[in-house]
Amino acid sequence: MGSRGLSVVIVGGLHADARRAAVAQLLAEVPDSVALHHDLASAVRGTVVRTVRDAAGIVSAGEAPLVGDCACCALREDLVPELRRLADEGRTRLAVVELWDSVEPRAMAEVVAAGGLTVTGVITAVDPALVLPCLADGDDLADRGLAAAATDRRTIADTFARQLEYAPVLAVTASEEADEEDHALLTQLHPTARRVPLGPPATPADPGREGAAPNTGTPVPGTPVPPARQADSALVRAAFAGFDVEAAAAAQHPACALLPAEDDAGGVATFVWRRRRPFHPERLYAALEDLTCAAARSRGRFWLADRPDTLLHWDAAGGALCVQSAGPWLASLPDAAWDLVPPVRRAAAALDWHPEHGDRCQHLVFTSPGLDRDRLEPLLESCLLTDAEYAAGPDAWKLLPPAFDSLLEV
Repeated sequence: MGSRGLSVVIVGGLHADARRAAVAQLLAEVPDSVALHHDLASAVRGTVVRTVRDAAGIVSAGEAPLVGDCACCALREDLVPELRRLADEGRTRLAVVELWDSVEPRAMAEVVAAGGLTVTGVITAVDPALVLPCLADGDDLADRGLAAAATDRRTIADTFARQLEYAPVLAVTASEEADEEDHALLTQLHPTARRVPLGPPATPADPGREGAAPNTGTPVPGTPVPPARQADSALVRAAFAGFDVEAAAAAQHPACALLPAEDDAGGVATFVWRRRRPFHPERLYAALEDLTCAAARSRGRFWLADRPDTLLHWDAAGGALCVQSAGPWLASLPDAAWDLVPPVRRAAAALDWHPEHGDRCQHLVFTSPGLDRDRLEPLLESCLLTDAEYAAGPDAWKLLPPAFDSLLEV
């Protein structure tokens, strides 16, 4: 059995109990499956501890040295060879890569795929009762002993948000503490995700038994598909459903990310704000604190009058905002450069093209319990250019004070 005969599912998330429950369920339900886990808590001692286990317990354990004092680098260097070994041995059907708490699934999915292995699923395990506390937690990972490297400056909130929003599947625990608002928040944060319940492991059926139900996952072409089994749970089907690493990466780009739509249910609201007129840099900068604290989570893309060619990414959680350049707007590129742009981005731009501004736009989404839209909307409107400022034209806009230089490290 070659590498293509081994299915790899990545299971991650800061909610450790939920993550372990998802991994345990997969091991219990999928014959010939193993879980690989790299514990980065030992990185301060110069090593990363790797364990390989099956449903019965630990199969092997070892240590991998740090690579340049980077725990995640050590994980990358050790994970792919272990997966290849399992593939070459030919006895393992499913390798469950259980990520350490703060490791983000995108990086590991791309590492595994680059190693010639087949990622058939990416799952983030979630306890609904912990979603809001995580999004509200602006503490640094380092302060909680969860940093993956000495230079790791991420926070609990932004790490959890990326873990949640990248995965197409959320494995959700049946938390007794979770209420309607918690479930509404989870739904609105990632409305396109497939939610599968975590529950008691199903009893595996005989793969060859007559009348076994087919697997209902929709695999990516070339993805190994398990034999049909009558007792396959939704979690098992998700693990084998297929995952396109390149498409997932393209979908994360701020220019074409599929952001949530307007919603208001269960005490949680999602407000979508879209405009074409550019922001006045000084007025927007002055309003950043109020805008950042207005919602548990906000994200999107925007443009400033003094930077008409730069697509800016808005990413806020836990009361902290990250503003980054995401490259140029397509409208600022020469026609010849469009051939170098991924098709998904060209399609997104074409669907929302403006005769004057092209793909330049303000598209910000705010999601939170108790969201005060009546206060938020006029605050955003006040940050746009006034009619007189807009009429002055692009040459005058570029002369406005560059208030975002410090944030964008110009």
